[in-house]
Amino acid sequence: MAIITLTTDFGHKDHFVGAVKGAIYGELETIKIVDISHEISPFHITEAAYIIQNAYQSFPAGSIHIIGVDSELTPETNHIAIKLDEHYFICANNGIMSLITRDIVPQELVEINIHDHITTNFTVMDVFVQAACHIARGGTLGVIGKPLKEVKPLKEMQPLINESQKRIMGNVIYVDNYGNVVCNITKKLFEEIGKGRPFKVEARGTEINAIYNTYSEAINFKLDKSQREEDGKKLAIFNSGGYLELAIYKSNPATVGSAATLFGLDYKDTITINFID
Repeated sequence: MAIITLTTDFGHKDHFVGAVKGAIYGELETIKIVDISHEISPFHITEAAYIIQNAYQSFPAGSIHIIGVDSELTPETNHIAIKLDEHYFICANNGIMSLITRDIVPQELVEINIHDHITTNFTVMDVFVQAACHIARGGTLGVIGKPLKEVKPLKEMQPLINESQKRIMGNVIYVDNYGNVVCNITKKLFEEIGKGRPFKVEARGTEINAIYNTYSEAINFKLDKSQREEDGKKLAIFNSGGYLELAIYKSNPATVGSAATLFGLDYKDTITINFID
């Protein structure tokens, strides 16, 4: 039996998540439903794109991912179903999928056209659930939609590179539960442009000259614990998703602070890497 995942900005106070799950079970009683996140910031498609990109690959091929963020049907935003990397995604065509399709070509992409048969003011429960359950039963995308050539791009996910190839200018795209700040500069891009040159990571007057692969790699464990620079240490890593992340070692936003607060960074703020010849 297929898996259906849910990623939304519904939160847990209201009835929406329960209603969507009930609608799925009403169609397929034995289906497996997995919550990826319901704490996406309201209408924050960049945040949703980052989370779904880093979560979906952990699921088996054939999984169906419903993304209920900024999902209302409008004259400017249609609904799509996409087969990509042997997974299925159902969402609004608002740029969410462009982060993944930047690196992976869709196997099939359709504009969902079953709306004429459904009366709804709750798109995720009525339209997306119907599409997901159709796929879970073995149905094809062609039955629920018409072919579409491409997804809507999310341009703000693209970092800028200056003409001399000495600077990458990125932006904050996500702040995690620990207050760590993720930007849209990937390790792949860093290596392609940097070519092994020395560099400085700059953000609001703070400079960092090293990027680690793990948080603990930044700590010199050969020193006695009393001599180590640990709590409050500012560092940069390439995180598990391959994105540049600014962090505070063992940060806690409620006590010692976090990268977001101590660097003074928020969504869309600039993070720059300058390469030195």
